[in-house]
Formats: sequence, structure tokens, C-alpha cells
Amino acid sequence: MATYKKRGYKPANKEEQQLDENLHSTTAEVFNTLDAGASKTEQWVQRNQKAIIGVITALAVVGLGYLLYRQFVLEPKEVEASNEMFVAQQYFDAAVNSTDDKESLFNLALEGADGKYGLLEIIEEYKGTKAANLAQYSAGMAYINLGKYQEAISHLEKFSSDDAVLGALAKGNIGDAFAQLKQPEEALEYYVKAFNHNKNDFTTPMYLLKAGITALELKQYDKALGYFEQIKEQHENSEEGRTIDIYIGKAENMK
Repeated sequence: MATYKKRGYKPANKEEQQLDENLHSTTAEVFNTLDAGASKTEQWVQRNQKAIIGVITALAVVGLGYLLYRQFVLEPKEVEASNEMFVAQQYFDAAVNSTDDKESLFNLALEGADGKYGLLEIIEEYKGTKAANLAQYSAGMAYINLGKYQEAISHLEKFSSDDAVLGALAKGNIGDAFAQLKQPEEALEYYVKAFNHNKNDFTTPMYLLKAGITALELKQYDKALGYFEQIKEQHENSEEGRTIDIYIGKAENMK
């Protein structure tokens, strides 16, 4: 415990005098060490001043460059890409709603027409934009409708979205494409990703059911039963939930 020493204090004996001298000596050494450390730091800064300034300047240039790129390149590019996407998406929507001319309309959506970009050109010319990302999804869906499942998988796998429904649909449609290619293991993998993407009463029971049916095909009966029971317990009021007892009974009989 430290003690307060009055002004003019003198050690009572030699032992206390020696202790006091040791204390002063230790304190001096500490300050000398700190001074030496500070001096070395100053010397290092002086020696490397140009490099330090260079790094700071480089960081400032990178930051400024990104801001300028975003303002003068990326944002105008987003607007331009969205304008191009409007026409391609119109062809896509017309194909979805058409009853007799789907194939040609989906091809127009993919390839473009009348000097306007199609989905494939938007993906290539406007990489990194939101429009190009959405074009990946639309292109994937167009290829599914055209029966070109490998191309569909390629585009849908490149699509990224945190949206509760659209993100799940992208994964689920990859599962559908693998199912059409007679690859049930891969289909099941993506159905699981689809129903786990977001818990809701639309996509979750839909892909739980597809996962269960695919698991039955793979003779994974316990897994299939688990998917079906999850629909009954958590999504009983969904469209899939209305007939889920039939699938539960089928899975139980096949075990």
C-alpha cells in the first residue's frame, strides 16, 4: 500500500533510505525506457514517412475512386440495364401468359429483337448490376420452359436473392430441372435448400412435398415421412397440407 510522504521527509534509517533510492532508480528506469521507446517510434516514423504517406494516399484514392465509380459508372449502368431489361421482361411475361406461342416468345426474351437486348446480352453486358442478376433468373426460367434443363440450372445457380419467395423459387426450380434430367439426388438437395431458404406457408410446404416425393423415389422412407409430417405439423392449412395424410400413409406403408 502506498504511503504519503510529507515535504521534507527524511528516511528514518539506512534500510528505509536504501528502499527510497531503489524506488527512485526504478522510476527513472521506467521513464528512460518509455523515452527510448518513444524515440524509436519517432525514428521509425521518420524513416518510413514516405511509405506511410503513400499508404494513406492510396487508401484515399481507392475510396474516392470507388465513390466516383459508383456515381459515374455503376449507377448510370444500373439505369441503362433496367431500361434494357424492361423490353426483355415484356417478352418473358408474354411467353408465360401465352397459350400458343410460348417457344418463340421465350426465345425473343432470351435473344432480344428489334435492336433491343435479350436476357443473355443483358447478363453479359451489364455484369454486376441488379438487372443482370434478375436476368439470370428469367433466363433460367425461360430455359426450363424450353426444356433446356442444363442451361436453366447454369443460370439459376448464378442468381442471388434474399427475397423470401424468389430465392426459394430459384432453388426449387433447380431441383425441378435436376428431376427432369433424372438426377433425383441433386433434385432432393435443392428442394431441401428451397424449403430452408425461408419459412412461409407458400414455398416451404410446396418444396417439403417435392422433397418427400423425391425421397420416396430414392427409397429414403424415413426422410420422406419426416418431410410429410413437417407439413402436417407446421403447414396443415396450406394447399399441400390438405392432402398430406395420403402421403404420410404411403410413406408409412413403404417403410
